[in-house]
Amino acid sequence: MSSHLKKREPLSILKTLLALLLIALCVWAAQWQYHRGVDRHARNSFIEVNSAKDSVPLTDVVGNPAQFEWQPVRVTGRFDPATQILLRNRYSEGVYGFELLTRFTSTDGQKFWIDRGWVKAGASATIRPELPRITTDSVEIVGRLRLDSSLPRGSFFAIPSNSSEGLIAKANAQSGSASEKFYLDLINGSTSDLRPAVAAELPELSDGPHMAYALQWIFFAALVIYGRILIRRDVLSVKEL
Repeated sequence: MSSHLKKREPLSILKTLLALLLIALCVWAAQWQYHRGVDRHARNSFIEVNSAKDSVPLTDVVGNPAQFEWQPVRVTGRFDPATQILLRNRYSEGVYGFELLTRFTSTDGQKFWIDRGWVKAGASATIRPELPRITTDSVEIVGRLRLDSSLPRGSFFAIPSNSSEGLIAKANAQSGSASEKFYLDLINGSTSDLRPAVAAELPELSDGPHMAYALQWIFFAALVIYGRILIRRDVLSVKEL
C-alpha cells in the first residue's frame, strides 16, 4: 500500500499545478472581459453625451476631432456630385442597399466625405441605385463628426459622372484625396432636401454581456478550486486506508 501511495504523489502535484494554471487563465479571462465591459461602457457614455450636445461650428472642433467625435457640427460649403461612392452591405429594415458618401468642400477649403445616409440597391449589383438629388450651390449642413478610421477600408463602388455608365468598384473611402481625418454623418441642412430619408444611425448603446462573462470566468475558477479540493480529499482518504 505504501509503494502505491508514493506513485500517486507526483500525479497529485501535477494536478495541483494544472489547477493553478487553469485558475490563472480564468482570472485573466475575467479581467479581460471586465476591462472590455468598462471600455464599452465608457465608449457608450461618450457617444451618448456628445451626440446629445448642440451643434457647434466645425472650425471649433477640428483641432482635436477625437475629443469631439459624435458631436453635431455646422459647416458651410459645396457638395461635389461627381465624387460619390457607395459602401456595400448596408441594410435598412432588412432591405439591402448602400451607404452614400459624397465629397464636400467647406468654404475654408477643407475636403471630406459626407455620409448622406442609406439608399436602396438597384436591380442588380452593377446597376446604379436611385440617388437623392444634391445641389451644387453653397449650403450649410449639420452632421455628426466622425473619425475617418471608422470608414471601411478597401475598394467600393464609385458613381461615374456619366449616368449611362454602371458602377465602378475602384473608389476608396480612405483615398488620399480625402485629406481630412474626419467625415460627417449628415443630419440636416439649410434646405429641406438635404435631410436624408434614412440617415446614418447611432450605434446600439448597449454594454453587452462582458460583465456577465467576467463573473462566469470567476465562477469557473471557483469550480477548479472546488474540484481540486475534492480530488485532494480523495487522496487523503486513500492514505488513511
